[in-house]
Amino acid sequence: MYTLLSGLYKYVFQKDEYCILILGLDNAGKTTFLEQSKTRFNKNYKGMSLSKITTTVGLNIGTVDVAKARLMFWDLGGQEELQSLWDKYYAECHGVIYVIDSTDEERLAESKRAFEKMVTSEALDGVPILVLANKQDVETCLSIPDIKTAFSDCSSKIGRRDCLTQACSALTGKGVREGIEWMVKCVVRNVHRPPRQRDIT
Repeated sequence: MYTLLSGLYKYVFQKDEYCILILGLDNAGKTTFLEQSKTRFNKNYKGMSLSKITTTVGLNIGTVDVAKARLMFWDLGGQEELQSLWDKYYAECHGVIYVIDSTDEERLAESKRAFEKMVTSEALDGVPILVLANKQDVETCLSIPDIKTAFSDCSSKIGRRDCLTQACSALTGKGVREGIEWMVKCVVRNVHRPPRQRDIT
């Protein structure tokens, strides 16, 4: 009887866990996005003051529950010397959120190079990627078409996988919920499909 009740409890309450990497250059807004995600999906989470967030050296970890999925976020530092550590986490991840500072046109080419190196890794083959054009609350930011144009020659390297470019403001929270819900849909679907059979949406 205990085994039956234990199994029923796990079926009803246990969540499937997925590891999601949050990548991008330093100052792109990765940690702010993580904090907004935790605030929006975790009812009792107080959250840190967004104005006090500093550059990540190493990593930040956070958890978000969405329906029956639990997302384990790994927010990795984006400084050039830390980007060489990103691939150490690829094998364990189910999805990638790549954050772009859409107000920093000068570093857009640098961000594209980091994205290109990441997306061509065999360890990430078929893993869904959400590209967030962050800081869209700033009037002078680059538009989504501008960013898509700048990254256009990466499209052939994305391959057959779920990939979405979305406007976002991690500071105000705009686009955060939609991005997380899209990622959940993709990672849940991908665990039920064989590798190399994923389509671009």
